[in-house]
Amino acid sequence: MEFNKQKFSLAAGVTAAVAYGVCAFVVVLWPEAALRLLGWVAHLVNVEKFAGDVTISFGSFLIGLFQILVYAYAAAFVFAWLYNKFIQPRS
Repeated sequence: MEFNKQKFSLAAGVTAAVAYGVCAFVVVLWPEAALRLLGWVAHLVNVEKFAGDVTISFGSFLIGLFQILVYAYAAAFVFAWLYNKFIQPRS
């Protein structure tokens, strides 16, 4: 089964955008817990030193949302392209 690269990439991008929105919501509600989670994910001991003064505004949310949508779309497009190449029979 071959992937439709555009549809697969769009689905991945929208999924990442929804996850980003949920993440931003968590950061707004529980900033200290979110900062601790970021430290665990990024393997940082003193994450407050790097991101302690970061706040979320509507504009920064939209910029981040756009970035994550583009990055996820590009990564999924490459994934689908590679997948389609790998499933083709070798001649």
